[in-house]
Amino acid sequence: MARSCLAVILAAGDSTRMKSSVSKVLHPVAGRPMIAHVAAAVAGAGISDVALVVGRDAEAVEKAAAVDGLRVSSFIQKERLGTGHAVLAAREAIARGYDDILVAYGDVPLITDGPFAAARAALAEGHDVAVIGFHTAQPTGYGRLLVENGELVAIREEKDATDAERAVTWCNSGLMAIDGRKALALLERIGNDNVKREFYLTDIIEIARSLGGKAVAVDASEEELSGCNNRAELAHLERLWQQRRRREIMLSGVTMIAPETVFLSYDTEIGQDAVIEPNVVFGPGVTVEAGAVIHAFSHLEGARVATGATVGPFARLRPGAHLAEGAKVGNFCEVKKAEIGAGAKVNHLTYIGDAFVGAGSNIGAGTITCNYDGVNKFETRIGAGVFIGSNTALVAPVSVGDGAYVASGSVITEDVPADALALGRARQVVKPERAKQIRERNLAIKAAKKAKG
Repeated sequence: MARSCLAVILAAGDSTRMKSSVSKVLHPVAGRPMIAHVAAAVAGAGISDVALVVGRDAEAVEKAAAVDGLRVSSFIQKERLGTGHAVLAAREAIARGYDDILVAYGDVPLITDGPFAAARAALAEGHDVAVIGFHTAQPTGYGRLLVENGELVAIREEKDATDAERAVTWCNSGLMAIDGRKALALLERIGNDNVKREFYLTDIIEIARSLGGKAVAVDASEEELSGCNNRAELAHLERLWQQRRRREIMLSGVTMIAPETVFLSYDTEIGQDAVIEPNVVFGPGVTVEAGAVIHAFSHLEGARVATGATVGPFARLRPGAHLAEGAKVGNFCEVKKAEIGAGAKVNHLTYIGDAFVGAGSNIGAGTITCNYDGVNKFETRIGAGVFIGSNTALVAPVSVGDGAYVASGSVITEDVPADALALGRARQVVKPERAKQIRERNLAIKAAKKAKG
């Protein structure tokens, strides 16, 4: 029978060092709030119940943490009296009765489900407490995990450690799992007899052992246990996340010519044999199917690029853009809430918004769909096999039938039937010698001004 588990996620920080007007855990990594990354890792470890300990921006934090079908209940931490006090803010949830209590932090966005699963496995083996730790070449500032004969005997804060204990490189991350049957009894025994008069969760190790229990440390990578306290550390976490995800994507069969210049979102999906050129940015909600090519300096968000389609260079796909198989959106083009049919081409200097472009159609350079009247937006529909001449303005709502031609420089305000030719421009008039006369007049004016002055 599966063990039940409650994850207590501490997310009540004040963002003091972030110097921010919003809660620290709402700051994004890879386009997703830090707290949402942690919640996703909790869900990945098979945990469905979360007690969220919050302070400022409580509603926004709770909303961000409600991912992957988690059942989230929030508890306000009114005072900041240490990590042990913070966990007990969720006393009501802990008292419901779970096999395991998992303590996590909302500002550790690189965490995966693996360390959580390892800590819970240690509880299933009979330990009362399982602390998640990491080895580091730079342990300064961290509490040290002191282990004897495989058992964790204490977590020693650096200021209290002996020289021998400071030499230990296995450090405390703050994340741990506690036997749910004993959790409240252990937590309530944590005292505040220290300089700061705070209740330290780390004291739970020695408390559990004093009552005949057992504690153990499980190992995780330093990278995924990295926390965030300021904007510089936020940028560092972003870099680490991007490096990890780029590697995963390339190992899945995607070519990135200069991976360090490509930026992904938490939900970016890229299929096998796709090619991503340098300086491409993926916002949230992008899927690139197998064999597609994203050329350099393109920006995609909320878009789908089908097999064999190409984007860019210097293209922008906004939310709702959908390129069908073999379609092309070229340089300095923008597509928003529009479907570009199979094999259709939108090659240069063009805006297509709130539109449908049929298979095999060609949209000439400088074409725009005029979809907005200042209040409402309207749709443009272009059929299959249509040729739209350069510098055309399609004033929506309007449709162009299959096989139609639209002459260059046209302003199209009425529907164009299939196989018709539409011209929406004034008749050309030529004035012989007029350019020469204008030039001579302008030169004379310029000379007169110079003589006066």
